[in-house]
Amino acid sequence: MHITRKKTKQITLGNVKIGGKAPVVVQSMCNTDTRDAEATLAQIRRLEQAGCEAVRLAVPDAEAASMLGKIRKGTALPLVADIHFDYRLALKAAEQGMDGLRINPGNIGGKDKVAEVVKACRDRNIPVRIGVNAGSLEKPLLKKYGHPTPEAIVESAFGHIRILEDLNFTDLKVSLKASDVLTTVAAYRLFSERSDYPLHIGISEAGTIFSGTIKSSVGLGILLAEGIGDTVRVSLTADPVQEVRVAYEILKSLKVRARGVNIISCPTCGRTEIDIIGLAEEVEKRLAHIKEPITVAVMGCVVNGPGEAAGADVGIAGGKGTGLLFRHGEVVKKLPESELADALVKEVEELADRKASSAKAKR
Repeated sequence: MHITRKKTKQITLGNVKIGGKAPVVVQSMCNTDTRDAEATLAQIRRLEQAGCEAVRLAVPDAEAASMLGKIRKGTALPLVADIHFDYRLALKAAEQGMDGLRINPGNIGGKDKVAEVVKACRDRNIPVRIGVNAGSLEKPLLKKYGHPTPEAIVESAFGHIRILEDLNFTDLKVSLKASDVLTTVAAYRLFSERSDYPLHIGISEAGTIFSGTIKSSVGLGILLAEGIGDTVRVSLTADPVQEVRVAYEILKSLKVRARGVNIISCPTCGRTEIDIIGLAEEVEKRLAHIKEPITVAVMGCVVNGPGEAAGADVGIAGGKGTGLLFRHGEVVKKLPESELADALVKEVEELADRKASSAKAKR
């Protein structure tokens, strides 16, 4: 099965294309104090290493805005400044070299103030993300709809869009987030039917790494499977690096993006005679640095393991105190249980090196 993505208008964020035929972009947000440039840059580097392709920075005040230029000089990753209420912060962010702004034009000042921001963005080719959140809808809309319905969220988005369109500015992408999965999905579907602006998708305030991953996987999985979504952020109460990891797992599961190791591991059963849970967790952790798309199997049964995971590039299947290393379902060697993890990691790293070299030669 192949997912057909909706073709949206394409915009450019720094050196990254968003929308159109471009791949779905993985985004996260720093949770450091933007006023601490070194700590923020350190986190950006960790995010980039994990595969993050765009980073949003909170800009709560003028002091934070004044540090954006230093942060900009420290990384090539596209940076988006998150601005609320104060148009002057948006102007400062544009001056400091931000690649994008996340603003809601209806709440940063009067029309003349918005016009100043639009001019700054137009002069510097800076796109704007309009970010509508169910938890902060305008009071008239809440009065009209009674609560944050999908229709209220979409109406809010179009209200902000009209402000910019009236100024002939359409270099936009839009997000329509709620903490409720079904509300979020319905809002994105409704907006996608009515507009071709690129969409940044996410479940707002999704929760901890456990519950938040589940909510995000369900909500984003539905949208992506329907071809909706041009950039994605998994919002977790966790290290932002985990957001990036979860995002890629969601994208990989739908074959929307391919990056890093895809682990296939059995759920354990009465036939298992090795510590398959510990082994699978160790392998996943030790292979987290791999960037090339490689399918790795960790199976608990030597009887069925290689056959059940025949589609894997490489894998191991454990027996009683021993196990098999195999490639594409074919057994390579038999090893003691204590050597299985090391042998598998070595095999994957060598395969990753070969893939990277091959890709480099083709370029």
